[in-house]
This record gives sequence, C-alpha cells and structure tokens, in this order.
Amino acid sequence: MTAHRIGTHEEWLTERMELLKAEKELTRKSDELAQRRQQLPWVPVAKDYPFMTEAGEARLEDLFQGRSQLLVYHFMYGPDYTAGCPSCSSIADGFNGICVHLANHDVMLTAVSLAPLEKLLAFRKRMDWTFPWASSMGGDFNSDFCASYTEAQQREGLDYNFTREPQQQWRAGEPGGGEGAEFEFATLCGVNTPTYLRQRPGMSAFIQKDGTVYHTYSTYSRGVDGLWGMYPWLDRAPLGRNEEGGVWWRHHDQYGPAIPNTTSCCQPAAHR
Repeated sequence: MTAHRIGTHEEWLTERMELLKAEKELTRKSDELAQRRQQLPWVPVAKDYPFMTEAGEARLEDLFQGRSQLLVYHFMYGPDYTAGCPSCSSIADGFNGICVHLANHDVMLTAVSLAPLEKLLAFRKRMDWTFPWASSMGGDFNSDFCASYTEAQQREGLDYNFTREPQQQWRAGEPGGGEGAEFEFATLCGVNTPTYLRQRPGMSAFIQKDGTVYHTYSTYSRGVDGLWGMYPWLDRAPLGRNEEGGVWWRHHDQYGPAIPNTTSCCQPAAHR
C-alpha cells in the first residue's frame, strides 16, 4: 500500500487552489526576473573571437546569421572527449526542435564547444540534431565566457558561476579521478573526471546593433535548469525529479527500446 497521503477530490481541489496562488506568484516573479535580465547593461565585445563552422572560418558576428540576437549554449565537449556531455546532450535534445522558431523570430541559437568541428559534427549526426554548432578551438571565447579552463586553473581553483571554486583534490591511482555522477559522465565522454570538469555548461546572450556586438547576459550551473526541457515536465510528475538513485539519464541513443506500442496507444480509438 502506498505511503503517500490519500484524500478526497474535494480535499485535493482545496489544496490545488492554494497551490495555484503560489504558482501564479512564481509566474509573475519569473516575468519580473525576465525584465531584469533585459535591463542589464550591454557590454561591447572588444575581442575578435575566431570560430570554425560548417560554412568555414567565422567571427562572433557571423554566428548571428543575419539576426540581431544570438543565444549561445556552452556545450561541454572538450578536445579530448569522445562524446558530448550527457547532460548537455539532454538539454540539446530539448532546444534542437525550437531553433527554427527562434531563427524566424530574429534570434539565432547556436552551440559552441572547444572540441574540433569534425568531432562536433560527427556527434551531432549521431544524435540526429540539426542546430548550428561552432568550434571555438584556438581562441579565447570559451575561457573568456567561463566555459573552459586549463589544468593550471583547475589546480589553483577556478572562477565559475560568478563564484571562486576551491581546488579539487583527485584521489591518486584512480584513472577516472573520482566517483559518482561526475565520474559516470566523464566515462561516457571517454575522459577522466578532471578532464571532463575542465569544460562547464552555460549560456550567453548577445545582440548586434549598428555594427557592434554586445554581451547582454550569461548563466551557468543550475542557471541552465530553466533551459533543460525535461525538468519542467518532471517537476509536474507525481514523483518529481525522483533522483535519489543518482544519475539516470544518458545519451538518448543509449537507452533501451523505445516505449512500446507508441503508434497505437497515441492514436484516437477511431484510427486504431
């Protein structure tokens, strides 16, 4: 028998209406935060950042592809990785389908990673994605926007998510450099934990006005939760995120068979 509290429909409705008030308050607060993001000062981007794209060599202004706004997802895929970060891949599963809508609304969304372009495009093909993906290898874009770090920075303690992180001590003799979720993800990416953690997730926003590119916003760590498509759904599921068992997601092509009978069960009865 379930240990969860059982109630009547009337009890559920009473509590649901109270919850609705809190949800509406959260929505209004979210709208307020969105306005505050848009009111941040714009900072001119003075450095000439090089990228490699499917169209060839490019600069930051080229990534806009004719739009006035650019959203960059800092995708964790370092030069030594053999696959993209599983968490970043899950996020990319969510935004892959909306890029066309944003592109037709004056907003270009692209991923940027430090790995060479051929690796990025091969992994994109494996994942069956279509969004633009650029390599920042050979430039300072990733380091300047807190998406990649060096071994020396990692040893000394690095600045990430607007906070100084302490020096990490990896246990000697462990090829993976640790255990837990970070070790699991590092293994899936074909590297050890320290190498995996020299790349970090985040997103940055830019606008181009009168020939000048401005940096307008960046967010990191749990700041990208709101961009992670599966979490808003899980937060509304009966058991929530249900992550007591640790890491549960993988690259989407590493799960078992798809949900059985999806064609028949999702069709109206008249079409079965």
